[in-house]
Amino acid sequence: MATRKGLLVDFGGVLTTNIFDSFSAFCSAEGLAPEAVRSAFRNPGEGRDLLFDLELGKLTDEEFEQRFSAHLGLAPERASGLIERLFGGMKADRDMEMAVVMAKRQGIRTGLISNSWGTGRYDHERFPEMFDAWVISGEVGLRKPDPAIYEMGAERVGLPPSELVFVDDLGGNLKPAAELGFATVLHRSAAETIPQLEDLLGVKLGR
Repeated sequence: MATRKGLLVDFGGVLTTNIFDSFSAFCSAEGLAPEAVRSAFRNPGEGRDLLFDLELGKLTDEEFEQRFSAHLGLAPERASGLIERLFGGMKADRDMEMAVVMAKRQGIRTGLISNSWGTGRYDHERFPEMFDAWVISGEVGLRKPDPAIYEMGAERVGLPPSELVFVDDLGGNLKPAAELGFATVLHRSAAETIPQLEDLLGVKLGR
């Protein structure tokens, strides 16, 4: 099998610890049912619509926080800082970050395709070390799983999908990438993902 020449990755849940664990911790701290946030985002309705609009840059952070806080039934004073608290339990996955850095150092074209959560969620100072290019949904007005966002990611790293690998922690975000010709990896842990990437890219990425 021919090795791939480029790597595109998701951010939350791939370069960080599990996003849904952070949501559950938020719910516990706010006195909500453990799955309240996850259900609001996964099931059709106002909560998911608000998420999509935030990811597309149609809502400011403050607008989302006020409306989603009300949707969850929280007191109005709990709206401020809601996004930061939702993500408060997430930490960087240093093994995955280093795998991307090592891929780039070895000549693999690397990039990010992320559905954004408003402003200020990304450490842009680190981007040049990790990525040749990036596509953030709120900046481009597209969100996964729209095929156009994967095509934009491929264009920005300068390779066709047939030469790229895409990693995401949500299977629904992998399907359109696979249909375009990407090799795809469903991320569960660095220990599982890194060996798969080494096989697909033909380079050593582990410590």
